[in-house]
Amino acid sequence: MKLTTRGHYSVKALLDLSLQPGYRPTSVKAIAHRQDLPAPYLEKLLIELRRAGLVKSVRGAHGGYQLSREPAKISLGQILEAVGETIEPLPRHTPDAELAEDWVTFTLWHRLHQKLKEALYSITLADLYYDARSWQAAQGEETSFVV
Repeated sequence: MKLTTRGHYSVKALLDLSLQPGYRPTSVKAIAHRQDLPAPYLEKLLIELRRAGLVKSVRGAHGGYQLSREPAKISLGQILEAVGETIEPLPRHTPDAELAEDWVTFTLWHRLHQKLKEALYSITLADLYYDARSWQAAQGEETSFVV
């Protein structure tokens, strides 16, 4: 599995939103600036994440995007799925019935795919948040946060 820019930027944006006090709305421009992302591209990703129900948009002077639920209830798998990332190991491959090694490797890749999928859906934004904060503390940082 290779994480594309779409997936990477989406995770960065939602992790940034999880850091907002009270999960209050944040503008695309502010997220883009903090995470060094192109704002127009980020806007498109946030629209897809809104359609998937992971964020909501708030109008007005203090509007922007905010998480639709707490970070512990948003998985990495949900984020990646929302922006069209795929973790499929191979296009619909059918193993050769006469080659045992073909069946063995097919079964191996299928099992690895299942484990990867389980992992992606078990890791939450809250997990990523605590990992990032632990890393920052080890580096002696207190307030800056870039994923």
